[in-house]
Amino acid sequence: MSVNPERYEGSWPSAIIAGAHRTGVVGMRNLARRGVPVSCVDCDGTQPGFLRRYGEAYLCPNPDEDSAGWLRSMLELSKRFARKPALMPASDRFLSAIAAHADALAEGFSIGAAAGLQGQLSEKESLYSLASEHGMPIPRTGKVCSEADVLRFAEEAVFPCLLKPMSAREWEVFPPGHALYLEKVAVAQDPEQLLSMFRMVTAVSPVLTIQEVIAGPDTAKLVYLSCYDRSGRRIGYAMLRELRCQPKDFGSGAVCEPCVDDEAERVCDEFLRKAGCRGLCEIELKRDSRNGSLKMIEANPRMSVTGDAAIYDGVDLYWLHYLDLAGQDVELVKPRVRNFRHVVVSRDIVAMRQAWEKGELKIGDVTRTYKPPVAFYDINLHDVRFTLKTCYFALHVVAGGIFRRFVPKRHGTG
Repeated sequence: MSVNPERYEGSWPSAIIAGAHRTGVVGMRNLARRGVPVSCVDCDGTQPGFLRRYGEAYLCPNPDEDSAGWLRSMLELSKRFARKPALMPASDRFLSAIAAHADALAEGFSIGAAAGLQGQLSEKESLYSLASEHGMPIPRTGKVCSEADVLRFAEEAVFPCLLKPMSAREWEVFPPGHALYLEKVAVAQDPEQLLSMFRMVTAVSPVLTIQEVIAGPDTAKLVYLSCYDRSGRRIGYAMLRELRCQPKDFGSGAVCEPCVDDEAERVCDEFLRKAGCRGLCEIELKRDSRNGSLKMIEANPRMSVTGDAAIYDGVDLYWLHYLDLAGQDVELVKPRVRNFRHVVVSRDIVAMRQAWEKGELKIGDVTRTYKPPVAFYDINLHDVRFTLKTCYFALHVVAGGIFRRFVPKRHGTG
């Protein structure tokens, strides 16, 4: 049994979550139940963290648009606290900003020992470079800046292939109705389609990652969740298998469950140790159905949606990370709960509706998913507004699906 502290002590610092989206709210909720005085910061005051259910919320400049202004506002914020607050990122935007200003931020915050590396792990080009350097297997990958680059890659590629922006935030500018609105990748079945997609996004993303698709179903996807302390020692981990994703094949996990995969755990742990990881990191990987080999898809060195599942697996990664930032010596915590499913309702309801519309949804899949024991990311009875928003969204998705399925489309007459 771990001898790690279970509750906050008054001499320890407060915590600030950089990001007020749902990922940040779940991080706040988790630390608040441990007694930690926690708050959040974001450049978007409409995010749910500003409902102030678990702590104060502070508005800041957008670091992507005003990097210097963001740094000034953060240093001013740090002066409100008697001790350096522990600063924990919950979105890529703030993860990158913390990495870019690590030295300056260290004057006012406890930010961990390898903020720069965390920033490298979050960017596609530097992530794949680190993977190549430290022996983490990845699918055939390249960087393209021109149509000629795309065609050269396509000559030897096994299709389908995909295009990814160097940072997922680059494609947030696409408006509703755009073919890649809210998408993180563009998938092509042949060279012609690949070139067409490159032309579609090159104005927004002049440099792109191009990659062969890892063959296999969503259930071949694994997620390694972990936390490493300031000395690089692993202090917590969990392994999950994805059961359903949104969108299918290339999306994030909507339903996952704990699993044991010694090879995947070892490969991920060795990579992060060699790279010098400190703090939180999630690695998504997949077994290629053609030969059974493991290949990394991406890494998220911050609080994440799937990271919430580790808490129900007996490994409270956010608490362990806070303890380390607070200067405590932390003992390794291993997973100990093996029979539950972790569901992100706001993702799964969309995934199920899309499968239903295609005639692929089976009632047995639904009942197995929601049969207890089950843990929810975005439903919590202690947070009514958070839960009501999830339920409202779910009802909206279901109603829209029923309407499209049974109400015939009206066609113009002229």
